Amino acid sequence: MPALPESYLTLARREAAAPQSATVTFPVERPLVMDSGASLKPFTIAYQTYGTLNAEKSNAILVCHALTGDQHVANVHPVTGRDGWWENMVGPGRPIDTDRYFVICSNVIGGCMGTTGPASTDPATGKAYGLDLPMVTIRDMVRAQAMLIDHLGIETLFCVAGGSMGGMQVLQWAASYPNRVFSALPIATAARHSSQNIAFHEVGRQAVMADPDWRGGRYLDETTQPQKGLSVARMAAHITYMSDEALHRKFGRKLQDRSAPTFSFDADFQIESYLRYQGQSFVERFDANSYLYVTRAMDYFDLAADYGGSLAQAFRGSKTRFCVVSFTSDWLFPTSDSRAIVHALNAGGASVSFVEIETDKGHDAFLLDVPEMMATVHGFLNAAARARGIGGAQ
Repeated sequence: MPALPESYLTLARREAAAPQSATVTFPVERPLVMDSGASLKPFTIAYQTYGTLNAEKSNAILVCHALTGDQHVANVHPVTGRDGWWENMVGPGRPIDTDRYFVICSNVIGGCMGTTGPASTDPATGKAYGLDLPMVTIRDMVRAQAMLIDHLGIETLFCVAGGSMGGMQVLQWAASYPNRVFSALPIATAARHSSQNIAFHEVGRQAVMADPDWRGGRYLDETTQPQKGLSVARMAAHITYMSDEALHRKFGRKLQDRSAPTFSFDADFQIESYLRYQGQSFVERFDANSYLYVTRAMDYFDLAADYGGSLAQAFRGSKTRFCVVSFTSDWLFPTSDSRAIVHALNAGGASVSFVEIETDKGHDAFLLDVPEMMATVHGFLNAAARARGIGGAQ
């Protein structure tokens, strides 16, 4: 089997060991105690910050990334060379305005951009953790983030915001640390992963593990990578991020660079070519084992289960201000999921506003320039800033 190009191997090992962002390593004496019962020690968190923390330390916003995101929310990505994944939302003059707020975004535990994950070196063996990394949950991710926030000397976050898996982290933050979250913005998310979504994730994981180059998760040590399996997993997942209307508008049944079908299994249709491109570009920036771990963390997420089956109990007496956002064409995390969160917040006596945005862009709408979402986030944060006495409110 030919060795992988140096570019991937360099990326996987460099970003796991020496990421191009700030890091903090917590020593053995400060382990991350995980839901599985394991303790991760030592462990590292890689993160980015934008803007300036004010003297009162009251203007910090934690942005939580989605499944395949990372800490590079509003800067050029050091690997892909592309803009940050939420640059339309975060930056000077943007709804999450870095001229007013101090924005923090960290790579989650189990990730592959510098925070401890399966591509990181296991101090016990000197090799990549691979599947020896303890299983990760959303609550583990949030515990690690809380340790980072402590390290930065911030007692209370002005806001925690994120979409999809990031929204799950927002809800976990509000439940686990209600006195540390002034406001919360869960977007296009749910309080538990549905059986349908678990099923989609399992298809992706099986694609990765069926690739002969996965090598039982030891591919980095053997200079291989399950590129085909991970690419297929990404292709399948990407379909769920878009709506049927958006796919039809963008691609329809148009052929790719040809006037007639080839009567073969080549990529005759534009949508086929598009999905193949998405799969191939993904394997150049993401670790296959991280994909297994992070999808599994989403599958395990069921916030109500931690509170006797009552989601309202997770938010009982919360003083956090919430703004819940959903999109009409999102069938991965439909509006009914957001309404369940809103009903629980109301039952728990929390302050909550809810906006369902009309769009045909599907789940990915939270990443795109959707004017109503931008206006909603700006208005919510502006009102919260006034309530907290943060200057510059408009």
